[in-house]
Amino acid sequence: MKILSVIKGLAGLALGAVISVQASADVLKIAVSANFHSALKELVTPFEKQTGDKVAISVGSTGALYNQISHGAPFDLFLAADKRRPQMLVDAGKALDKPVTYAYGRLAYWKPGAGKVAYQTIKAEKGRIAIANPRTAPYGLAAQQVLEHMGLLDTKKHQLVQGNNIAQTWQFVKTGNVPSGFVALSQLRADNVTGDYLVLKEDLYDRIEQQAVIPKSAPNSRLAQKFLEYLEGEAQQKQIQDAGYYPGVHPTGHK
Repeated sequence: MKILSVIKGLAGLALGAVISVQASADVLKIAVSANFHSALKELVTPFEKQTGDKVAISVGSTGALYNQISHGAPFDLFLAADKRRPQMLVDAGKALDKPVTYAYGRLAYWKPGAGKVAYQTIKAEKGRIAIANPRTAPYGLAAQQVLEHMGLLDTKKHQLVQGNNIAQTWQFVKTGNVPSGFVALSQLRADNVTGDYLVLKEDLYDRIEQQAVIPKSAPNSRLAQKFLEYLEGEAQQKQIQDAGYYPGVHPTGHK
């Protein structure tokens, strides 16, 4: 009887191990650019309810996340803020399929307490301006391009304060540590900011085409593909548009 009990106990442990492995296999690990974090959370909740699957989100700048994935980080899906890094994974043979455009980003200049904000507001700014790091964050690169188009990049009027990503840049301005800055329109929408900002004309910066790709090292590529198909759905694309983007599927209204 003791031997039988031991065998039953071992069988139970083995079954538990199998269940544990299956459960972990149903967790989708998404690496997402900081600008899309709030929108992604809103999209994930109904997905989890509809499918019973779980989603774990890691947030960072597109460049930093790309570096992690290119060195083998076990993410199932990469939601970048540009198309360059996903294509680099494809070119390096580190992606399972071609990238998919899920959204087009929109850039805004935010100066809390300013009331009506215009291009002249940017030109007249003499203090510090927050931007995301242009080398690693596509929204930072877009901000740099705006300043260059306006002839303000090399002037000594402004001191540019760089955030590691667009989320840190947002915090600089929100906390008042920096009087104004270039942020994602989606961040303003997520925080219900209704004034004190200017949505910038898209001919001032290269289009922010945000692409998703499944890394070759993805532990759960099947679930990643399932989420990608969900993301491309009509209702989800409408939700993305309401969050402050142009939709990636049949986009309209941008260059």
